[in-house]
Amino acid sequence: MSQITTHVLDTSQGRPAAGIAVVLYQAQADEWRRIGAGITDSDGRVADLPGHENVLPAGNYKIRFDTASYFTRLNLAAFYPCIEIVFQIQGDGQHYHVPLLLNPFGYATYRGS
Repeated sequence: MSQITTHVLDTSQGRPAAGIAVVLYQAQADEWRRIGAGITDSDGRVADLPGHENVLPAGNYKIRFDTASYFTRLNLAAFYPCIEIVFQIQGDGQHYHVPLLLNPFGYATYRGS
């Protein structure tokens, strides 16, 4: 089973970023196909973006975070209305964790565990 998860932490607030819409896409030919979605929970997590028990094929994937709505709810101006993270998986059934460290004027990401 391939599992893709994410965890969003708002470093400016010092807490998880709850309520962010997250969409997972898979690259196919010259376009991105939506294959999963979720909303970050009170701990800033989306447990399983593809939402199925199949092994995802090797290739490029993208997670899109709707940060504009999140910062609007906090009544904060922000520079990035959305953040898209493109990454590659090997098609080996591994768990891929893609965290996002977020603030109104910057972000960082890495491959987590």
